[in-house]
Amino acid sequence: MNKQPLKGRRIRLGMVGGGEGAYIGGIHRFAARMDNQYELVAGAFDVDPERGHAFAAQNFVAAERSYKDYQTMIAAESTREDGVDIIAICTPNFTHYPIARACLDAGIDVICEKPLTTTLDDAEALAEVVQRTGRFLGVTYTYSGYPMVMEARSKIEAGLIGKVRTVQVEYPLEWMATGIELKNNQQAAWRVDPKKNGRGGSIGDIGTHAYHLASYVTGLQAESVLADLATFVEGRALDDNAHVLIRYEGGARGMLWSSQVAIGCSNALRLRVFGETGSLMWFQEQPNELLYTSLEGDSQIIKRGRDTLHDLTKARTRTPPGHPEGYIEAFSNLYQGFATILRLRDEKRNFTENTHVIPQIYDGLKGVAFVDAVVDSHEQGSVWMKPKYV
Repeated sequence: MNKQPLKGRRIRLGMVGGGEGAYIGGIHRFAARMDNQYELVAGAFDVDPERGHAFAAQNFVAAERSYKDYQTMIAAESTREDGVDIIAICTPNFTHYPIARACLDAGIDVICEKPLTTTLDDAEALAEVVQRTGRFLGVTYTYSGYPMVMEARSKIEAGLIGKVRTVQVEYPLEWMATGIELKNNQQAAWRVDPKKNGRGGSIGDIGTHAYHLASYVTGLQAESVLADLATFVEGRALDDNAHVLIRYEGGARGMLWSSQVAIGCSNALRLRVFGETGSLMWFQEQPNELLYTSLEGDSQIIKRGRDTLHDLTKARTRTPPGHPEGYIEAFSNLYQGFATILRLRDEKRNFTENTHVIPQIYDGLKGVAFVDAVVDSHEQGSVWMKPKYV
């Protein structure tokens, strides 16, 4: 059925998962509401239909559009004239592929949590479906939505620090420093299960964020990776700590560290880029500042909200200097970017520059290929491996 044009109305959003007690579902809903671009109209919010229906009622979703499972939702919504335009997938990794595939085949666009899938074969299959159907699939690599991340990217593109020599990115967390998966922590339980999380533990859960951030800011493509994975908490089947060396195109070198057992680190994502004439540093826990140091040794803190920043940075900024912005706003910038792409496509207009900085299907495919290469490298004795997609 032909859907109503998007012009003059909000984008109708459906959601799979993200119900009561699901952290990431709330983040998606906050992000969708912030710029008034979306309206949550349908959902299959919980594996327990009764809990899902109760949650739908609390969020003002009509009872007839609260579904027992995603298959029922897709079948019903794809035949409605006022059916959902896009579905957000807020479920564990192993469910991403079947849900996304069903949406795309039914003509419904997708917003998917990362990593895109648990296997490279599935990621490749989704990429083929996107190309064949012309549907959209956005991936929530959240940290690319921060204004000062965009500013760092813009300054490197402009040559401020010269040719990039070294990239250091780290994403350490402490929340799984003990075996909390054995104490009925469901968020941790599926993350240590290879059947549900995929081949990589910390490297798939947060290492993919770090990998995407480094490439996003520098514009560099990885030629090969060498990995040393570790599992420090006894009984886990997946890594909870990863060290990865990266050889980038053009001779640049990189180091990536991801950890779920780094005590004292809440969400300590950090990126440092060193070039021939300067360096840039960004720390997620201080997201409104970017540190620039020149070859002469002069350091400058570049703050969000200044008139001198790049237009794309300013477009991602909502409040004046001194009023902090953070994670929710960054996530909202992705949702705003997804909306822009959908509306441009609906009006049969060419994509603008802004749409090319929004993570989409190929970014998801590269993330899964990175995890595969890292695990292969480790399993083969920490040898250099080339990711299939970069």
